[in-house]
Amino acid sequence: MKYVGAHVSTAGGVENAPLNAQKIGAQAFALFTKNQRQWKAKPLTANSIDLFKRNCATAGFAPEHILPHDSYLINLGHPETTGLKKSREAFLDEVQRCEQLGLNYLNFHPGSHLKKIAPDDCLARIAESINLALDQTKGVTAIIENTAGQGTNMGFRFEQVAAMIDGVEDKSRVGVCLDTCHTYASGYDIKTFAGFDAVMAEFEQVVGLRYLKAMHLNDSKKIFGSKVDRHESLGRGTLGPEAFRFIMNDPRFDDIPLIMETPNDAIWADEIKMLYGFVEK
Repeated sequence: MKYVGAHVSTAGGVENAPLNAQKIGAQAFALFTKNQRQWKAKPLTANSIDLFKRNCATAGFAPEHILPHDSYLINLGHPETTGLKKSREAFLDEVQRCEQLGLNYLNFHPGSHLKKIAPDDCLARIAESINLALDQTKGVTAIIENTAGQGTNMGFRFEQVAAMIDGVEDKSRVGVCLDTCHTYASGYDIKTFAGFDAVMAEFEQVVGLRYLKAMHLNDSKKIFGSKVDRHESLGRGTLGPEAFRFIMNDPRFDDIPLIMETPNDAIWADEIKMLYGFVEK
């Protein structure tokens, strides 16, 4: 079964996220557990934690179909001591918040070398950052999101993702979220069924399908191989609808959160219906 949803608002508290997801007909959802553009946040209250769990149970959302996302400020491969320390502390806090909410995953952008250290050193630093957080927590899997390759961001090639995973000590607590926009923009041609199938064969060979724990379903405003991360509503960008039709009919994407981060939240319910409409009977 496919579990499709969107990255929903937590305005008024994290406990509102499952309710917002339910309103658009989602079977999965993503959220920020704190303000994604601030380093610090107030601790989650016992009441918010309890209400979040109760609302998830009432709406029928299981932890394996919920994909929290960390702060955009965090750079686990930061080349400078102060920035790295700040990022690692913030990342640990994010993992601990997921732990409190009873969630299985934390999705994150791996990091950037900022042209100050070698890319390979940055990858090793990211893996070390993941290890430090996992050593101090239980039950939460670190989900590496592939990137478009914009600027000095790491993780835009499958080989880079594999290198990060290789450096993680507890392989049972690391996984991957493939973003369709990022994949296409970084130079993997998933526009057709044949292309997508070939890319997944490469992913299996380089990374391993066992590590695929989630996907972000986004069309791309920019052209193939642009290395520019700009999401578009499904079927309205340069990627087009066939990639999403492929996903909805391939059992390799069963039972994982398939999360839209498309720009127009007013049509999320329609996009979800469209995706389920792609399923061949």
